[in-house]
Amino acid sequence: MSRRIGKPWTVLASIETGDGHRCVDLFRRPDATFGYEEFRRDPEDQGVWTPVRFASALSYATLEDARAAATKAVAWMREVDFAAEPVGR
Repeated sequence: MSRRIGKPWTVLASIETGDGHRCVDLFRRPDATFGYEEFRRDPEDQGVWTPVRFASALSYATLEDARAAATKAVAWMREVDFAAEPVGR
């Protein structure tokens, strides 16, 4: 099940809620900027990931800046233990 991240963008981390119904992808663009997008996955949509934040147009200089912006904007991310999450792939 693919998410709608631009094809030339590289997803560096995908952080999901414990129930697997929400996630945030942190990605790098070819121009070396970073961004994030939040998605939801509902059973009535046959498990297709749907963007909910529409933040992918925002641009950040570093992966950490993108992660900080996502954490500020997405309430459930404030509960994530980033020490346990991968920084990148």
